[in-house]
Amino acid sequence: MDPWLIWLIVAAALAVAEICTLTAALGMLSVAALVTAGVAAAGLPLWVQLVAYAVLASVTLAFVRPLALRHLQRPQGARFGVDALVGRPAQVLTAVSGTGGRVRIDGEEWTARSYDETLVISPGTTVDVIEISGATAIVYPRD
Repeated sequence: MDPWLIWLIVAAALAVAEICTLTAALGMLSVAALVTAGVAAAGLPLWVQLVAYAVLASVTLAFVRPLALRHLQRPQGARFGVDALVGRPAQVLTAVSGTGGRVRIDGEEWTARSYDETLVISPGTTVDVIEISGATAIVYPRD
């Protein structure tokens, strides 16, 4: 079997393993094996192929993989609109139950419902906004 074909098989096996693991390391090794298949197809000796694979694998793992991982692990973007209210504290204005009530969130009055439908939250209690459903804040009392 020709050496370039062996390198292509190695590259394909590493690519399949990368798809299963999503580590980005095996993908870089697969790229190095693919380039090494080109070196082997050029008819260069085995020691040159091994050196080419070692150099390419080292360079991609040392420089390209950290860049790829940095782009995959971007921080979550800022929330805005009603999504920004989730997790905020609110002050109960009128008793909040499973059917209704009113709270003040960041100076604005909102209709509210209790997260637990059997729970009645008295005025003056500080609650956390669990979710926004339409124009109604779903709240739960702080411990």
